[in-house]
Amino acid sequence: MESSWSSSPERVEPRFGEGALPPPRERPDPLARSLAEPRFEYAGFWQRAVALLIDWLIVIVIAMPIIVVTFGADYFSLDPVRRSGDLVIAAIVGAIVVGFWRYCGATPGKLAVGVRIVDAATGAPPTTLRLVIRLLCYFVSALPFYLGFLWAAFDRRKQGWHDKIAGTVVIQEPD
Repeated sequence: MESSWSSSPERVEPRFGEGALPPPRERPDPLARSLAEPRFEYAGFWQRAVALLIDWLIVIVIAMPIIVVTFGADYFSLDPVRRSGDLVIAAIVGAIVVGFWRYCGATPGKLAVGVRIVDAATGAPPTTLRLVIRLLCYFVSALPFYLGFLWAAFDRRKQGWHDKIAGTVVIQEPD
């Protein structure tokens, strides 16, 4: 008695679409994807520098009158007692910056030059925690003679140290 699994010519294998299972799909290798060429164009050093200049001009134009009205012109003296509001002002400006990054994808300066901040691994908007880490890491980038910011001029992905630590990149807005 011959088995039904024999290789007899009468047995015909079903073709795709006629009851056969489709071939298994290959899963993308996440490591291979991360090593692939970038999916977007990174913002250059000078473009980021212009964006920073625009942002600081906005902060100065808005913050200076508020500081003078709140603390008086004596605030700008070198007396440490008069400078006690610096930490509060820095916290307010920092919260505003993180808010812009979170809800607009960029600060007004970055929006003006057509760039935004994204998660380096996915290209999606970064989480709020990642953005707070990015802001706090500005101190890391600034401490050794602003070398962490200058690093973006030479880095392949145009990342400053704060971007590398936080896992973010600054990219061109798609047209």
